[in-house]
Amino acid sequence: MEKLLYSIGEVAELLDENTSAIRFWTNSFEKFIKPRRNLKGNRQYTAADIETLRCIRVLLRDDGLTIEGATRRLSEERKEISLRVKALESLKSIRAELVEVRKSL
Repeated sequence: MEKLLYSIGEVAELLDENTSAIRFWTNSFEKFIKPRRNLKGNRQYTAADIETLRCIRVLLRDDGLTIEGATRRLSEERKEISLRVKALESLKSIRAELVEVRKSL
């Protein structure tokens, strides 16, 4: 069963990023990411927030866009970017499986 809320550490682990990058992206993309806060004030991210962060990661890391460029692209092409990110995640998963099969041969 999928969790409802994730800590910043869990999000960082899922995205293979450090927590400072997640915090920076959260602050830079406030229009798209609105994590909840617990009683201690810690950020808690939903699955939708994580999906958006995956899109941001691809735009910044893979496509080499600036914060402004990524913001513009997310505003204009969010659905297309999300589909692209899902396809990339699937391909990475398939590649990892193929590497494991190759190791076992």
